[in-house]
Amino acid sequence: MLSDRSVPIVRATLPAVGGALDEITERFYGRLFAAHPELLRDVFNRGNQANGEQRKALAGSIAAFAVALLENPDGRPDAMLSRIAHKHASLGVTSEQYKTVHEHLFAAIVEVLGDAVTPEVARAWDEVYWLMANALIAVEARLYQEAGVAEGQVWRAMEIAERRDETADTASFVLRHADGTPTVPFRPGQYVSVRVALPDGARQIRQYSLSSAPEHPQWRITVKRVDGDPAGEVSSWLHSHARTGDAVEVSAPFGDLVLPEDEKPLLLASAGIGNTPMLSMLHHLAATGSSRRVVVVHADRSPASHAHAQELQRLVDALPQATLHLWYEEPGDSGARPGRADVTAVELPAGATAYLCGPLPFLRAVRSDLLDRGTAAADIHYEVFGPDLWLGTEN
Repeated sequence: MLSDRSVPIVRATLPAVGGALDEITERFYGRLFAAHPELLRDVFNRGNQANGEQRKALAGSIAAFAVALLENPDGRPDAMLSRIAHKHASLGVTSEQYKTVHEHLFAAIVEVLGDAVTPEVARAWDEVYWLMANALIAVEARLYQEAGVAEGQVWRAMEIAERRDETADTASFVLRHADGTPTVPFRPGQYVSVRVALPDGARQIRQYSLSSAPEHPQWRITVKRVDGDPAGEVSSWLHSHARTGDAVEVSAPFGDLVLPEDEKPLLLASAGIGNTPMLSMLHHLAATGSSRRVVVVHADRSPASHAHAQELQRLVDALPQATLHLWYEEPGDSGARPGRADVTAVELPAGATAYLCGPLPFLRAVRSDLLDRGTAAADIHYEVFGPDLWLGTEN
């Protein structure tokens, strides 16, 4: 809870701070990487730094948290904090790093806003920062404990047991422990981070959803190649170099877009490679003999670009109360509907919980349509691959 002393100061200065956040975050990352180049080399996604998306995500999270403190002083934006904490845990972020971020973020604020940052203003925004940071530190500590690892020690060496090219630009990799011991269980919908050594010496990290059944003794990730440098440097490296028998560094599983254990009906809506967490959920439902009502919606460019299409159909067929609805931009003779996915054309069971994964335009369109149909905002959950540029807008 923000102190009574700080509330009016944050409220009065929020427009100025919020309006300058893009410049503040740009200065912040410049200072941070100048002092700690290893963070850009080995922790932060260089592609998201190059295209500015990480700056936008950071600015959005700060602004959203400050607004939440003012609008709901007795609560916290737990959905936003959980999403950030899971991503941080998958990178091995430690509590000490929040002190480093604080140092360079507040130096950037002073650089941009100058004399407007009086001691009172600095104290108020310092309180905002540490309320958010300490909340994240607490959630991340719990996540590390649940994963059975020490703070930040999330990495383990794994071996590629199988590689399979699913489409022209998508490959799946089955991962196992080199000593043959089973992988640890995960919750259907979670992801892992993969860290690879690149030719320039960097060890870049990307997250990939686990697309196999949680009950399976091996993990599977499905990777879409993203062309461009540095935007797709990890996916391109995996496609070009990763082969059966190779060793890779993989994190413990994290992620909060997970299948609930209740029996409420489900809508699983995805586009493109966003179908991967949905596959894990469907595998789990099929393995446990679920009779839940499940509506599966998927959109893709064409039948040839739809990774795991036959597997998806088999899983839906294995569930007695499941239906599959496909949209392809170029459907050919597949029988799928043409164009973009339209959940208004699908019969949804009352009280369904919706899980969405795909590009931001897809997420925004589907969520808007669901709200118009009367789905409660609290029953719509999503996963974004990459920086969450939607922070604070979904509640």
